[in-house]
Amino acid sequence: MTFQAEDAESAILRAEFPDKLRPLFQPHRYKILHGGRGGSKSWGAARALLIKGVLSPLRILCGREVMKTLRDSVHQLLVDQIAILGLDGFYTVTKESIVGLNGTQVAFTGLRAITAANIKSFEGVDIAWLEEAHSISSKSWSVLIPTIRKEGSELWLTFNPELDTDNTWVRFVENTPPDSVVIEINWRDNPWFTKILDQERRHCKATEDEETYNNIWEGKPRTVMPGAIYAPQVISMVKSKRYRPVPYDPRLLVHTIWDLGWNDQTSIIFAQKLRNELMVIDYLEASFLTLADWVKVLDKLPYAWGTDYLPWDGGATSRQTGKSDKLILRGLGRKSVKSSNQLANAAETRIKSARTMFPRVYLDNTMAEPFEVGELVVTRGCGRLMECLKRYRRIIPTTTDEPSTPMHDEFSHGCDAYGEMAMVVDKMKNANEAEIPKTEEWGQSIEGFM
Repeated sequence: MTFQAEDAESAILRAEFPDKLRPLFQPHRYKILHGGRGGSKSWGAARALLIKGVLSPLRILCGREVMKTLRDSVHQLLVDQIAILGLDGFYTVTKESIVGLNGTQVAFTGLRAITAANIKSFEGVDIAWLEEAHSISSKSWSVLIPTIRKEGSELWLTFNPELDTDNTWVRFVENTPPDSVVIEINWRDNPWFTKILDQERRHCKATEDEETYNNIWEGKPRTVMPGAIYAPQVISMVKSKRYRPVPYDPRLLVHTIWDLGWNDQTSIIFAQKLRNELMVIDYLEASFLTLADWVKVLDKLPYAWGTDYLPWDGGATSRQTGKSDKLILRGLGRKSVKSSNQLANAAETRIKSARTMFPRVYLDNTMAEPFEVGELVVTRGCGRLMECLKRYRRIIPTTTDEPSTPMHDEFSHGCDAYGEMAMVVDKMKNANEAEIPKTEEWGQSIEGFM
């Protein structure tokens, strides 16, 4: 496809594009470009934005989840395309932005750094281009989407999908919003796909497993991250359809299993047990919330409560308060609160127990979304817990190149709570379990969800 138009100075602009990218020049609220390596997604989006910025004055925001420096952004890609298109005389490039002669402005930001103080500066944006959009969190989407609200404004997404539970994949590809165009574009759709890239593609196909090749070159999301600690168990859960809608059963108590944190997030799993089956119906996580805050959140949930299970440090006395988290929660009205014993090699013990527990677990597949209780905002949804299970990995030191202890990152806290659940699963009780007929086993009672 050759794009041709007159710019503001009546000069003729000509630029080549893959045919699949024609919708970039049509009005749509969401333009979602996904696929594998060599498909020219980012190249095409950059070129189209620069051309549109010549044809009319636009405010363009280029964002990604984390941008520590401008080198992390698409700034250099845009600069390269300006030179290729011969637009050096139109665009002025600075260290922080790109500005056109007609007033077009291109700015760059990391979405995680957006605050209440700077968010209003984005309200007049015409086009927001989100590169590496697969990594954008539910929280960032909940802030960005309502902020880009100018009449006729657009959000452009370019990404190679990573996991089939990534919030972006589920939100925009599996549950595509209205007024969207979704374009899957891969190496075979790129008429300028080079011989060198094709050589790399063929080598990958010959030497890597099918899922790796399909992820890298065909743009298909993975089921689980390579090297994930629970990879076989997660794959089995998905194949056996135990990752699915899991409704709250009012006949059964809801037990909570906690991994406590402050700077690191606190993670809470909500589980119901019927004999040998364990139903994970809900999940919450957030940072910088006190126990009093958490009790306010829990009080808004319509559950019949069982026991709150805390890790071993939940029973340790604080020097500042002279009380343990267990005693504080009891004082805040949580009736049954227990903490585990400190164990040597606790992480590996939790992992071993969790692997054994997996076949008993049904995990709700609700996508993570912000949950607001007054001014408190937490992430809610078991889709986030599944994300953690799929990404839980070990540290691999460069000195030994051998897997070591589990990695401590944003995904480890949900997995620590999951492992703690495995340690206490057989202690979970229901007040009236003897009254529930054995023919009402949970897995049988929701066959309609299969």
